[in-house]
Amino acid sequence: MAEGDGASRVALVTGAARGIGRGIAERLAADGLDVAVNDVEDNEGELTEVAESIRKAGRRAAAVPADVSDPEAVEGMVRRVADELGQLNVMVANAGVAEVKALLDLSPDDWNRMMAINLRGVFLCYQEAARQMIRQGTGGKIIGAASIVAYRPFPMLGHYSVAKWGVRGLTQAAAMEWAEHNITVNAYCPGIVGTDMWDLIDEGLAEHEGLQKGEAIEKYSDLIALGRVEEPRDVAAFVSYLASKDSDYMTGQSVMIDGGIQFS
Repeated sequence: MAEGDGASRVALVTGAARGIGRGIAERLAADGLDVAVNDVEDNEGELTEVAESIRKAGRRAAAVPADVSDPEAVEGMVRRVADELGQLNVMVANAGVAEVKALLDLSPDDWNRMMAINLRGVFLCYQEAARQMIRQGTGGKIIGAASIVAYRPFPMLGHYSVAKWGVRGLTQAAAMEWAEHNITVNAYCPGIVGTDMWDLIDEGLAEHEGLQKGEAIEKYSDLIALGRVEEPRDVAAFVSYLASKDSDYMTGQSVMIDGGIQFS
């Protein structure tokens, strides 16, 4: 990112209390953006810590707890960010959950919860961010969390994979509709990342495959061409590009940042 590129711009990162979301929020602050961070109310303590780390980096910050699957909560979240920090220029719809479960064992409630957070939540964040950016008349960057499973589903992660495929399609449709407003819409597709979410996936896969904890992630990590598990900073570096002016001519893309598991 060029020096001064992020001057006075404001980003909102959902699911930012830990893991990839925290990595993205802190990277954007390092890039010179003011950053609002969001997560569920149960994680408000950690969210406050992230906001404080951003302030210590010399940027303005706001901690905005909200449920991204709730339309009224998302509307209020975006309004609060615009009121407190002055505008919204970059939305990173990162919040998501994972669950390891066979398709034959899924209940309608399992399905609905996954879609509510991982797909509807992204849609609501995209929609409210676009509305705010259109009101401002300054364009903007909308960035969503897809996954490697948006291209290559994993067994036992069927409903998670469907939701992420949906994010990929939503990203393309939004890019087409909002281009006239100078809003770009792209998504990032991480692979196997050393976060709490992948600890949960590892535990579920290990139980299903008769492995010990830690052995499932080790098994799947053998697929990574670069030979190491991904870190939040790897994803954050790409989101930094998507949030910068360097990506102004890129829209509608869902790009794999997976160390070389899947090639397209």
